[in-house]
Amino acid sequence: MDARRFAALAEAYGGDLRRWPEAERKAATTFASDEAGQAILKQAGRLDTQLDSHKVPHPGKALHDTILRVADRHLVQRRRQRFWWLGLGLAGVGLAGAIAGLALVTVVTPEVQPDHYVLDANATAFGDAGPEADTIEEDL
Repeated sequence: MDARRFAALAEAYGGDLRRWPEAERKAATTFASDEAGQAILKQAGRLDTQLDSHKVPHPGKALHDTILRVADRHLVQRRRQRFWWLGLGLAGVGLAGAIAGLALVTVVTPEVQPDHYVLDANATAFGDAGPEADTIEEDL
């Protein structure tokens, strides 16, 4: 291990070799016995001490209440958005169904017949039911 690699590991993991990756510890322990290694570990140890001494103050009640209020407002907005997206989805499905029904009726409906063609009681939008329909009704 060279000084550059040792210094990079010391910056990443600190001055305590127990925090270092297992694969690097043996070589780092050997390098740390050297004077250059001791200097690098000492500098990293000072930074560790500064970081360990930093205390974060407890947030006040006002901050706590503000966070809860904003979170509640955000949840309400998300629910409204979800409701509107569901409504749009249902409207889209309804519109697609109407278009599909219109297309089906357009395809299945017979073309307009000339005026001399007389529709009888057996004619439907899907075509003529035929003369058998009269006999079936009479038999009933």
